[in-house]
Amino acid sequence: MFFERTIHQKLVTWSQREKPKPLLLKGARQVGKTSILKHFGGKNYTSTAYFNFDKQPDLKQFFAVSKDPGQLIQNLSLVIGFLIEPKNTLIILDEIQECKEALNSLKYFEESKLAFHVIGAGSLLGVTLGNQASFPVGKVDFLEMYPLTFLEFLKEKDPDMAQYILTIQELTPIPDFFFNRILESFRLFILSGGMPEPAREMSETGDLKRVEELLGSINLSYQLDFSKHVAAKDIQKINYVWDSIPSQLGKENKKFLFQVVKPGARAREYEDALTWLIQAGLVYKVSRVTKPGIPLSAYKDLSAFKIYFLDVGILRKKAGLDARSVLQPNDLFTEFKGSLAENYVLQSLLAQFENAPAYWTSDGKAELDFLLQAEGELIPIEVKSGETIRGKSLATYASTYNPKIKVRYSMRNLMRQENLLNIPLFLCDRTKDFLKMCFEIE
Repeated sequence: MFFERTIHQKLVTWSQREKPKPLLLKGARQVGKTSILKHFGGKNYTSTAYFNFDKQPDLKQFFAVSKDPGQLIQNLSLVIGFLIEPKNTLIILDEIQECKEALNSLKYFEESKLAFHVIGAGSLLGVTLGNQASFPVGKVDFLEMYPLTFLEFLKEKDPDMAQYILTIQELTPIPDFFFNRILESFRLFILSGGMPEPAREMSETGDLKRVEELLGSINLSYQLDFSKHVAAKDIQKINYVWDSIPSQLGKENKKFLFQVVKPGARAREYEDALTWLIQAGLVYKVSRVTKPGIPLSAYKDLSAFKIYFLDVGILRKKAGLDARSVLQPNDLFTEFKGSLAENYVLQSLLAQFENAPAYWTSDGKAELDFLLQAEGELIPIEVKSGETIRGKSLATYASTYNPKIKVRYSMRNLMRQENLLNIPLFLCDRTKDFLKMCFEIE
């Protein structure tokens, strides 16, 4: 099974430019970067020249001794066994963060008169770029790859329902038959998450034991990355931060506190460890705002924030929640169920919108889950994991700032009542479309 990814169309758009800049595809390990690039190359080019600096370290020598694209292409053609042609061959430089000279060579490919189509990819590109002052800014394009969205998962699990979701053009309740059928697949997605390998296992076999094994293996691969790519003095600190996230999200106030990482821990001792995890794409940082404005980024309080995992399946696994806890939740699970829902919503929003959301608080009296800048407006967002929708935070924000549209995610049906848009959690991936509908009506 190969999941159809929405990023494929972005790659096609890039390839159709007259002379595309070299492209860097960022994303955490195991989100499917290599698979999508090979698939994209096979569909859109005469040939694909794939190189991996982690598995083929000898390649680094070519980039160390020459910056000339012509010479590099000649050498790489000999390695791959066929002539790499401008426009007709997709050149994939995987794990490019392992070769700084290859990263810098992208500048010369951009300046070359020949239109070579080059894509660099790497699981730790964010860390490398964040610590490389000499990188040629403006000479490359960037794309970010996230875990599978639920809609991408559903296209393989239940194509008819995925197509139905894509055809929704009115903000009115969907039939119960469709609602319940989609909900069944959504519950499975929350168990597997959006990492392609466990998601594929869930979709094809439904083998929960194997899904657990695959999620555990992914978590282990991340922790091995800590050991391989981080200074020895920082490895344990990163592990402490990584392991603390489920307990941080399990609190009623989900604000990230360094004291929770380890008793007596101070921010200055662990800030670099958290920054590494953010740059590696393994966690997402959502900053607080107390007085919202546009651009939202200018009003963020950088000293107060929440930290979420890159994927809801990873969060569930790290929290030690078995499938029964999610499928048949009891009162002990109620609080953390909200954390899973928030993590899922954040993943979906990041995949749809250019601007990362924040969260809003008001003098300790109210706390809004997310605040999103979209359609030239600030959209307040409340996340509910079930059908119970009691909560004062969204109402408090609305009474203070009178937003044109406010959004609530829950397990209630799709509907719009005046300026409140209720979106079922499993329709979160269409939020951008639904907001456009709202403002067109306005």
